[in-house]
Amino acid sequence: MRHLFSSILGLSLLVVLFLGACTEQSQYDDPFAYCEAVGTLDVPDARYTGAEMPDAIVQGLIDLEVVTADAPEEFQKSATWRCMDGKVWVCHFGANLPCQEKADTSKEPTTEMKDFCEADPTADVIPAATTGRATVYDWKCVEGKPEVGEQIFQVDAQGYLVDFWYELASE
Repeated sequence: MRHLFSSILGLSLLVVLFLGACTEQSQYDDPFAYCEAVGTLDVPDARYTGAEMPDAIVQGLIDLEVVTADAPEEFQKSATWRCMDGKVWVCHFGANLPCQEKADTSKEPTTEMKDFCEADPTADVIPAATTGRATVYDWKCVEGKPEVGEQIFQVDAQGYLVDFWYELASE
C-alpha cells in the first residue's frame, strides 16, 4: 500500500510540474509580437520585456508624421502604447493630450464647471483646463450654468479617445 501511495504521489508531482511548464507565459521584447499574442491590454504586463518606448514605436510615430525625425529624442519618446485587437496603438502626449485617461462621457457638470460658469455666465466655451481634457463633449455656459453641447470626440472599444490614438503597422 505504501508503494502504491508513493507511486501516486510521484505521478501527481510529475503532472503538476508538466502542467506548470505548459502554462508558463511567454515573454516578448517586440511590441508587435506581444500585442499579437495578448490581444487587448491597456498597458503592457510582465510578459513584455522590451524597452519602455521601443524604437519601432518611435519610428512608427515618425512614419505617421506625429513627430519629426529631427525632434529631440525625449520629445519623440513622450508617448504611451497599448494593445487593441492584437495591434499596437500609440498616443503621443504632445500638447497635454489625455493619452492615459479613459474618455469622460459624463453629461453631468463638475463643481469646477459650475464655478467657471458662475464667474463667466455667458461663456461660449468652458476650457479643457476646467472640463478635463478627456471629456468627449463641448461645454458652454448658459445663464450661469454649464450646458453640455455636441459630442466632439469618439471613444474606442477600450474607452480611450479615438482621435489621439494611432494604429501602428508592424515592420
